[in-house]
Amino acid sequence: MADTSKEAVLKVAGISKRFGGLQALSDVGITIGRGQVYGLIGPNGAGKTTFFNVITGLYTPDSGTFELAGRPYEPTAVHKVAKAGIARTFQNIRLFADMTALENVMVGRHIRTHSGLFGAVFRTKGFRDEEAAIRRRAQELLDYVGIGRFADYKARTLSYGDQRRLEIARALATDPQLIALDEPAAGMNATEKVQLRELIDRIRNDDRTILLIEHDVKLVMGLCDRVTVLDYGKQIAEGTPAEVQKNEKVIEAYLGAGGH
Repeated sequence: MADTSKEAVLKVAGISKRFGGLQALSDVGITIGRGQVYGLIGPNGAGKTTFFNVITGLYTPDSGTFELAGRPYEPTAVHKVAKAGIARTFQNIRLFADMTALENVMVGRHIRTHSGLFGAVFRTKGFRDEEAAIRRRAQELLDYVGIGRFADYKARTLSYGDQRRLEIARALATDPQLIALDEPAAGMNATEKVQLRELIDRIRNDDRTILLIEHDVKLVMGLCDRVTVLDYGKQIAEGTPAEVQKNEKVIEAYLGAGGH
């Protein structure tokens, strides 16, 4: 497990969000240390996805403060959040289906390029060198997540589990401070879940930081350093998996309801 005393990569506090008459989030906050896998769980409708979407710039919160690696950031747009250093995947896979696996990862990498439109239009030496470097890095990342042999396959032809891996490779291509995974195990079979766990462990062991929303409680409890539990938009527990599993409110609201 990661050292919980490590510096905070993500620190958010006082996050509230209302949709019309529904208070989706009420004063929620988390702190994630560098190299941690941090889990976010709760029953359906608990506010997990709303919280995730606020952190990653899809929704604007009504209140709250945000720090990434010690610097304030404003999650007002997805591309700004990506530039700040947060990469995310989605519960419903969002790949460029008719592009190759390699091209999908190269798209992710382009957020860190420097040549600009002039270089792209006039194919300057700087642009060509950068494109070659992007291609090499994209292949390295495909190898890293275990699907390097599928570099030239169109994304839509990959298996479901491999598409998930491709999404993670594309997220890693942005050199993020934090990788936010939205239900990565959804729809996976038992073998794919074991492989996913091994990949997340590998990413963590390379000193990267992960925020994980996941319905699979067993996966979360076996993988995460710390866990926050939401219920009706409120934070009802936070701590190590062992602490959270013993929490009476959690047992009543979530685990006691049959889990998932």
